[in-house]
Amino acid sequence: MSVIGVVATLKVQAGKEAEFEKVFGELRSKVKANEKGCLQYDFFKSKSEPSTFVVMEQYASQADLDAHGKTEYFRAAGPALGAVLGGAPTLLFLDKVE
Repeated sequence: MSVIGVVATLKVQAGKEAEFEKVFGELRSKVKANEKGCLQYDFFKSKSEPSTFVVMEQYASQADLDAHGKTEYFRAAGPALGAVLGGAPTLLFLDKVE
C-alpha cells in the first residue's frame, strides 16, 4: 500500500482566524488521538497571507483516508469550519514516492 498525502489550502474570512485555529486545533487533537492510520495531520498559517492556512495530511492507506472523512468528529467540525471559511478548500491528493 502507498502512503497517501493530502494538502488542503483554506482561505479563512478576515477576522475569523482565531476561531478557525481553535476549531481546527480541536479536530487535530481528536484525529491524532484516534486515527492510527493518520501519519500526519498538521496545519500552518501563511506568513504572507494571514487568512490562508495549509493543512498537511498523510495516511497509511486510502482506506485510512476514507475512514477519516467518516468519523463523527470530522463530520461534526464541518459546520463550525464552514462558518469561518471564505470559500471551498483547495485539495491536492498525492501518492508518496518511495
